[in-house]
Amino acid sequence: MSGINEFIDNEVKSNDVVLFMKGTPGFPQCGFSGQVVQILDYIGVDYKGVNVLTSNDLRQGIKDYSSWPTIPQLYVKGEFVGGCDIIREMFQAGELQTLLSEKGIATKAA
Repeated sequence: MSGINEFIDNEVKSNDVVLFMKGTPGFPQCGFSGQVVQILDYIGVDYKGVNVLTSNDLRQGIKDYSSWPTIPQLYVKGEFVGGCDIIREMFQAGELQTLLSEKGIATKAA
C-alpha cells in the first residue's frame, strides 16, 4: 500500500490542482465527479484528473490519505479542499475562486 501512498503524495504535491475522481475530466463516471469537473471547467482552472476506478488500491488509498470517505477529492497546492458538496458550496459563495486566486492559480474569471 505504500506504493499507492507515494503515488498519491506525488500527484498532490506535483500538481497545483488535482482532482481524484471516478472517471476522467472528459468522461466522468459518477454524478459527483461530473459536478466538480463542471465547476472547475466553468471557472477555467487547469487541473489534473486522476481516475480512481483504475485500481481498488488507489480508490481506497485516496480515502486513507485524506481521511475523507468519499470521492471526488480536490487538492489545491498540496492541500485537501473537499469533496463535491464542499466544492459546490465554495463555488456558489465565490470562496473557491478566492482560494485559487490566493494560491496564485489562474482562472478564466481572473
